[in-house]
Amino acid sequence: MIRAFLIILMTASFLHTATSQTTQLALLKYQGGGDWYANPTALPNLAAFCNQEIKTDLEIDYATVDVGSTEIFNHPFLHMTGHGNVVFNDAEAENLRTYLLSGGFLHIDDNYGIDPYVRVAMKKVFPELEFVELPYDHPLYRVAFTFAEGLPKIHKHDGQPAQGFGLIWEGRVVCYYSYETDLGDGWEDQEVHNDPQELRIRSLQMGANLVKYAFQQ
Repeated sequence: MIRAFLIILMTASFLHTATSQTTQLALLKYQGGGDWYANPTALPNLAAFCNQEIKTDLEIDYATVDVGSTEIFNHPFLHMTGHGNVVFNDAEAENLRTYLLSGGFLHIDDNYGIDPYVRVAMKKVFPELEFVELPYDHPLYRVAFTFAEGLPKIHKHDGQPAQGFGLIWEGRVVCYYSYETDLGDGWEDQEVHNDPQELRIRSLQMGANLVKYAFQQ
């Protein structure tokens, strides 16, 4: 009964989003001690870039939503980041699952160190699914800007190639996990990490692809 109510709530929220003038990107707050609040300038810069380059009408300020809150149903795009532990309790995992199955989209960004924890947490959300690396010809890599070689590499981390993983439900990527690259650092103000402008632009373009893909669902 509760799940059915949440699905109705989300449908109403997304219809409102589609007809309202603006919507917000949202940062996901979670338990476990990881720094979910990392990269505070990332989402405002991404919103501004999307408004300019792909003609969205996003609010520049982002929302902060708890994973177990019905507030997540007001936002078609959730962004999750951090360096450490991630813990979802049963109710939070069920809430996030309902959100994603009802049309929502989650972008998880490995900010270096989150990998072993977020995989366990998402397995609680989708025990029947595995993260799969998306092929380079997936629509997500060309919906607005073309990434012929897949996810761009922004930061060194462990020196491994950047990889983009998806949780796929009935043909739709409901969760995209950017690993070994740190897109969010590339979205931040230039003086935060002193990334070359070319890398920052590629990172923002990839972010715009994620936003457009999420909104087209």
